[in-house]
Amino acid sequence: MRMRVLVTGAAGFLGSHLTDRLISEGHSVIGVDNLSTGDFDNLAHLENEPRFVFEEGDICERTGWRDPGRVNFVFNFASPASPPEYLRMPIETLRVGSRGTENALEIAHRYNAGFLHASTSECYGDPLEHPQKEDYWGHVNPVGPRSVYDEAKRYAEALVMAYHRARGMNTHLVRIFNTYGPRLRPSDGRVISNFMMQALRGDPLTVYGDGSQTRSFCYVDDLIDGILRLSRSTEHLPVNIGNPDEFTILECAKAVLEVTGSSSELRFDSLPKDDPTRRRPDITKARTLLGWEPHVSLKEGLRRSLNFFASRAELTPGFLAV
Repeated sequence: MRMRVLVTGAAGFLGSHLTDRLISEGHSVIGVDNLSTGDFDNLAHLENEPRFVFEEGDICERTGWRDPGRVNFVFNFASPASPPEYLRMPIETLRVGSRGTENALEIAHRYNAGFLHASTSECYGDPLEHPQKEDYWGHVNPVGPRSVYDEAKRYAEALVMAYHRARGMNTHLVRIFNTYGPRLRPSDGRVISNFMMQALRGDPLTVYGDGSQTRSFCYVDDLIDGILRLSRSTEHLPVNIGNPDEFTILECAKAVLEVTGSSSELRFDSLPKDDPTRRRPDITKARTLLGWEPHVSLKEGLRRSLNFFASRAELTPGFLAV
């Protein structure tokens, strides 16, 4: 069925890739973003696309964006997503996870539309269970610096489930694990973007701690495929979407050096407070319910991302990873 879809956070890394995929499938998309962390350049190629409309607006304010009219589905992707961004905007991050999510849910409820909320693996905090399954409640510091993001996402999950249970809405929750690819902001402070930009410029790669902490990196195309499968399922409880291949930060750094051909050295710095020591999704639920699993390896995904980061390395001189 051809749908009319609302995507909040449409100018962001994931929101823009999701928008592209929906357009390619023949759907019409209304994209909303206040551009606090999103970039309209991510959507510029759709400027003359008749099935795409962009509105700059703040979903936290009921009068800050227009009612899009009848829609069939709402994808809620509005939120700062990297530590430097949400630490710079702590109140705004909490607000978009609470007030913004509620406003998006009200739109979906008004038009009897489906709803998918982009949640996060950060709901698990610094996990005591490994790998992380959806029924694990997490190990989160509710008052630490990262809590503005973690608790915003945890509250949003509770809110989405309340609308599902109390109002019978067709809702979905995706817990997104570390994702990378073209359009990931070069200066957003995440592992892949930091390493790629530093390697391409010949700067030392900043490794926090001793580099033994682990992450699982999912290429963006794989992630979007999983998200769309979830949106078309009958599952309402959270589902992990991520790559279960686990790498230490040191292993990731070496992969980036290999793909870029860089001779950069490693520079070690102190570990940020509450930084998770382990992160790996258990994707049994996604495999069983959605028939989904990722296919792009880390090195292949880095190769696919290389041209994007190489072009940005020339556009943003003086880059310093944070």
